[in-house]
Amino acid sequence: MEHKTPSGLKTGGRKLWRSVTDDYELGQHELSILLEAARTLDALDELERIVRDEGVTNVSPQGVRAHPALVEARQQRVTLAKLVASLRIPFEDDQEATRTPQKRVSIRSVSAIR
Repeated sequence: MEHKTPSGLKTGGRKLWRSVTDDYELGQHELSILLEAARTLDALDELERIVRDEGVTNVSPQGVRAHPALVEARQQRVTLAKLVASLRIPFEDDQEATRTPQKRVSIRSVSAIR
């Protein structure tokens, strides 16, 4: 089943949408996640353009700081990674596709390390 590329997506978002929907059959909830991932990728592309044009630092009354677009780009990367991971699309490399997902473990207390 072909899914029309949603309007409003820019180059990166359209490429992501097409690459996933061409290869995988997604349910409606997964299409919603993919749309948010595509929008996030577009926002990230714009933030990276701003940083390229303006540099990684910004002078403020508090001194030289990381450019706000650089800080936001870092957050968008985290968001994009979580959205894409939630789609659970396998890696192209067969070895990577067969590995089991990483399990979350709690951090041991100092007393437990003895």
